[in-house]
Amino acid sequence: MIALSRRSVLGASLASVLASSVVRAQTYPAKPITIIIGYTPGAVSDLAARTIAEGLQQAWGQTVIVDNRPGSGGNIGAAYVARQQPGDGYTLMVGTDAQMASNVHLYKHVGFDPVKDLAPVAFVGANIICLAVSTTLPLNSVADVIAYAKQNPGKLSYGSSGSGSPHHLAGVLLAQKAGVELQHVPYRGGGAAVNDLLGGHIGMAFLSLSAAVPHVNSGKMKIIAMVEKTRYTAMPEIPVIGETVPGFEMSSWLGIFAPAGTPASAIAKLNDGIAKVLNVDTVKAKLANLGLVVVAGKPEELANVVKDGLKVRGDLVRAAGIQPE
Repeated sequence: MIALSRRSVLGASLASVLASSVVRAQTYPAKPITIIIGYTPGAVSDLAARTIAEGLQQAWGQTVIVDNRPGSGGNIGAAYVARQQPGDGYTLMVGTDAQMASNVHLYKHVGFDPVKDLAPVAFVGANIICLAVSTTLPLNSVADVIAYAKQNPGKLSYGSSGSGSPHHLAGVLLAQKAGVELQHVPYRGGGAAVNDLLGGHIGMAFLSLSAAVPHVNSGKMKIIAMVEKTRYTAMPEIPVIGETVPGFEMSSWLGIFAPAGTPASAIAKLNDGIAKVLNVDTVKAKLANLGLVVVAGKPEELANVVKDGLKVRGDLVRAAGIQPE
């Protein structure tokens, strides 16, 4: 009788555990979710994360916290999330092309593996980068830039938000495909590059559109091209570099990632929730003003973007002769 009683107790306990597991799976999210940002407040990744957080919080009635952990080109934040294995769906991060595709080629120790340590959740969208030039130079098109660079070898400089950034690599790709020499001037962020461009200290700069647009009406700089494959629908009058330089494309993007081992059910619910937030017309318009084109793609799409990006960025970094730090 005693043995039977023990079996009964064990059976009841097991049933209780299974029942509570089912309840937890059905009620996700049952506690606050944290989205880690590897950059400072105000960056496009930060603004996109706060938009998503606000939307999920309203839809699910659960707190969504945005936690900025900047440093080492975004590696500190990404490494923190990668260590939260196995994931449970309550720690996420906004990953950029720089973090997930470039940094493994730029740093000797990034602290995480973008493929093995992080699980794709949602492809947020494309961060538009433009080529802006100083009005002190007679440059009104990409053809003008190429001609000027050929006539003045080594004298045309361009600014970027830092070595190895997509903005820097856009310049490397342009020089490579156009057969010209361009001098790279790295800055600690796009704001500093904008200031020197406005001051006429550099001839041009590859900038996130959100950093350039507020200064277009200053009369000191102008946007002459975008670096995407096709024209930006919000500014269709501005050509892409690929129209002058065949094969040119430098896509910058944002995605939501979770630690490896995060349950597929949590990833599916997150992807669905994030897509609903991003596909709201007012949200699309808000992000478009920041130069972010919403994609709201599936995890598989984001995984392919990372895989392709790792190869393309690796080739560019090697072509630029950049040595890992």
